[in-house]
Amino acid sequence: MAYFCSVSNNNISEEKIISNDSSGEDKTVILAIESSCDETSASVCVDGKILSNIIASQAVHEQYGGVVPELASRAHIQNIVPVVDAALKTASATHHSSLTTHEIDAIAFTQAPGLIGSLLVGAQFAKSLSLALNKPLIAVHHMQAHVLANLIAELRPSFPFLCLTVSGGHTQIVLAHSPLQLEIIGETIDDAAGEAFDKSAKMLGLPYPGGPLIDKYAKQGNAKAFKFAEPQIPGLNFSFSGLKTSVLYSLQKEVKNNPAFIEENLYDLCASIQYTIIHILMKKLKKATEQTGIKQVCIAGGVSANSGLRNALKEYGVKYNWQTFIPAFEYCTDNAAMIAITAYYKYLAGDFAELSISPTARAEW
Repeated sequence: MAYFCSVSNNNISEEKIISNDSSGEDKTVILAIESSCDETSASVCVDGKILSNIIASQAVHEQYGGVVPELASRAHIQNIVPVVDAALKTASATHHSSLTTHEIDAIAFTQAPGLIGSLLVGAQFAKSLSLALNKPLIAVHHMQAHVLANLIAELRPSFPFLCLTVSGGHTQIVLAHSPLQLEIIGETIDDAAGEAFDKSAKMLGLPYPGGPLIDKYAKQGNAKAFKFAEPQIPGLNFSFSGLKTSVLYSLQKEVKNNPAFIEENLYDLCASIQYTIIHILMKKLKKATEQTGIKQVCIAGGVSANSGLRNALKEYGVKYNWQTFIPAFEYCTDNAAMIAITAYYKYLAGDFAELSISPTARAEW
């Protein structure tokens, strides 16, 4: 049994999200920490089963219309100790026995990519704990972890599988040969899909974070009401800069003639923008299945929480005979459970990091 927990002003509340059972001896226990952006998260994984997934969110950024790196770093420093403590206590309750730091076999952390100040907080905490307990350290790539979030549930894809990874900073099609052998076969050449959602929301006057609001309002709109430009990029790569420009110019033209245009057509605009972004994504994913012949298809990343994208994957699965997999909402956005499951496979492979390792804001897989 695992829990999703949000921390606000140091008040921790828990709600049950998934049931996992773990019993027996000689368990591999991993404590994982995620701090790549504005979520402080800790998770305990026992033999590949997530026993806790604690997430501290930072509401301070809403008033600035985006994540402020310095404020994010300070919040991580404030949250990391209570979050790790909550992760251990929740795992203990789930495990039906006291689980302390001495039972941990390895400490994992997000090494890249992300905001460097945020990464440093998690990395230094993990390294200090590793040194103090004399336990091995496991460095995890954030985007690899998003893909492997699909391995958390009992119903999981078999290898090889394709994964469309969509977030605020990345848009990729990944061919997963094995847990530790992932190949990027398509990616954005400019902006990410998540950024397209957020920038479009800002043009519509929606508050930060705007992506979820577009998803919410799109449910009440007509997806075919407005047409926006779709880039014609060869191969499996993506581009979203042209779409953002198309949205901007369209809005400027309409607002010039009718200052109330956005307010009067908000739901239809959200539905049309979301439809266009998802159509771009799914068109490339379909092309990837045709080129590889792989029918096991997943999505991952923060934007995989979007209801339109989740529904589109299911519809394409039925239409093209794919076997589709979608992570639970709790494992789509930044969380330590995905770091923990990735670290588990790295632990089995003996892939450990030296204490001299440093976090990196940008890093290839």
